[in-house]
Amino acid sequence: MQQTEKNKMGTMPMLRLILSMSLPAMLSMTVQAMYNVVDSYFVAQVSENALTAVSLVFPMQTFLIAVGAGTAVGLNSLISRRLGEKRQSDADSAATHGILLGVLNWILFIFIGVFFSEPFIQSFNAAGEVQNMAVQYMSINCIFSLGVFVEINIEKILQATGNMMYPMIFQMIGAITNIILDPIFIFGLFGVPRMEVAGAAIATVIGQNVAMIVSLTVIFTKEHKVKIDLKNFRPNKSIIRDIYAVAFPSIIMQAIGSVMVVGINAIIISFTETAVAVFGVYYKLQSFVFMPVFGLMQGVMPVIGYNFGARKHGRLMDAIKIGCAIALVIMFIGTAVFLLIPEKLLSIFNASKDMLAIGTPALRTICLCFLPAAIGISFSNVFQAVGHGFMSLVISLLRQLVVLLPAAYFLSNIGLHAVWYAFPIAEGVSLAASIIMFCRLNSTVLCKIGSGEET
Repeated sequence: MQQTEKNKMGTMPMLRLILSMSLPAMLSMTVQAMYNVVDSYFVAQVSENALTAVSLVFPMQTFLIAVGAGTAVGLNSLISRRLGEKRQSDADSAATHGILLGVLNWILFIFIGVFFSEPFIQSFNAAGEVQNMAVQYMSINCIFSLGVFVEINIEKILQATGNMMYPMIFQMIGAITNIILDPIFIFGLFGVPRMEVAGAAIATVIGQNVAMIVSLTVIFTKEHKVKIDLKNFRPNKSIIRDIYAVAFPSIIMQAIGSVMVVGINAIIISFTETAVAVFGVYYKLQSFVFMPVFGLMQGVMPVIGYNFGARKHGRLMDAIKIGCAIALVIMFIGTAVFLLIPEKLLSIFNASKDMLAIGTPALRTICLCFLPAAIGISFSNVFQAVGHGFMSLVISLLRQLVVLLPAAYFLSNIGLHAVWYAFPIAEGVSLAASIIMFCRLNSTVLCKIGSGEET
């Protein structure tokens, strides 16, 4: 029975497999997107300064998630490949390493939260109320971030084995806890003091740590296809190296997003602080489009990794094609929504006239990057799944630094409205590069792994 379950990624019909693997993750990621929007919605009710403060911290939150999610991607890739290769002991050891790596990541962010919160916010030339609220929000999110680092590693460990239900439950528990607590701590309900932006941060870290507690309970009390053994654990340099061969490029790739947001904020704040709030709102709204695609990739990645390890070229290619097709459908719907009703989307955040004037053309312009992003994200997922994380790093550098920031800076000389065109320009360039890299990978690596199918 255990062998049959282990091999479902190598035997189940591909569309049904991807849907069964991806739908739970897509649902949980959609809930995460809802949390992002609800969080900013409540903060926006406090003031536009509060929304600006949270937007200024967003790059550091992106970096925090980059370190956590990047490490988890490395775990997922290694575990799924080792299971496909029938190397059970190595898969078990990688899973055990994942718990301890999560704790080490947390220690790093305690240091950042204590010593770098104020200097980071001051680098934007923020002052007064905006600065004070932003420093509070950042320090709380960093210092109490243990939950996010441990829980996300457990998610990816289970996803690598084909178990998508528990990760969905963990994410939904964290997000729903956060959504419930947000108004209580922000506005001071049921006897809780009104804490505004600091309250939003407290609600966030409580949700993360509740999800962590549930995930630890599940990983240590239920049977899984990998076993975590902390008692007999010994650090293994080879396994850590294999994890970070994919994880480090993934961390850099996602952290690039943090650098990009810092750069864009630095460019657009010279026009008006309202532009920073608009950009922060855009990121919350686009999560409703991108999060389901990321959830889709969470389901596709272990399928690709397993079939790469099992040397099943036909199934691997089927997974890539189906993943790309579904991603394109999601992105098409998102593009249509952003083009047709940007004013209504902005009104969710209590947008002022200035915010509507800036945000309406911004949303309509930036969304032009969604369709090419569908393919770029899909191919980046392929590169990571087969252990070529450096290729994903190159694509992200093109999308978010090498092309995007210089283009945004150049276009800022024309006006704020022109800055937003940097996003579709950068996405178009990175799409071309990702197609070239995938064709090269397919001709030199993927096509040589064999085409035998298990029965």
